[in-house]
Amino acid sequence: MDGGLKIGELARRAGVTAKAIRFYERQRVLPPAKRAANRYRLYDDDAVEMLSFVKQATGLGLTLAEIKEIVAIRRGGRPPCAHVHRLLRDKAGELDRKLKDLLELRRRIRRSLSAWHRRPRAAAAVCPHIETSAGRGQRKGRE
Repeated sequence: MDGGLKIGELARRAGVTAKAIRFYERQRVLPPAKRAANRYRLYDDDAVEMLSFVKQATGLGLTLAEIKEIVAIRRGGRPPCAHVHRLLRDKAGELDRKLKDLLELRRRIRRSLSAWHRRPRAAAAVCPHIETSAGRGQRKGRE
C-alpha cells in the first residue's frame, strides 16, 4: 500500500462504499486520487476526514451541492462556519414548516377516520369518506 490508501481501505475506514467514494470524486467533493503504477486509486489520510465530514453533513440534511459549496469555501482558505450556520438555520426553518404541514395533515386524517362510522353511506364518485369536508380539510367545524 505504498503511497496511500487503496479505495477499499479508505471505504472501510470512512464507513462508506467504494462506489460512494468514486461518486464523490466525480462530483468533485473529494479531490481526485493519485494513481499507482497499476492505476489503482491511492488516497491520503485527509480523504478519511473529508468523507467523515461528508457523512456528518448529509446526516444534517445538507445536499451534495451545499457540501460542495462548503468544501469550496474551505479550499479557498476561508472558514465556512458562518455559511454552514446559515444553511442549517434555513434547513431548521424549512423543517419547521414541513412539520407544521405534516401535523395539519395528520389532524385532517384523524378527523376523517373518527367520522368514518358516523357518516351514512352516500353517493360519491369514488369514496364518500374522502369526498366529504373532513377528508378535504374544508368547512372546519362540520364533521
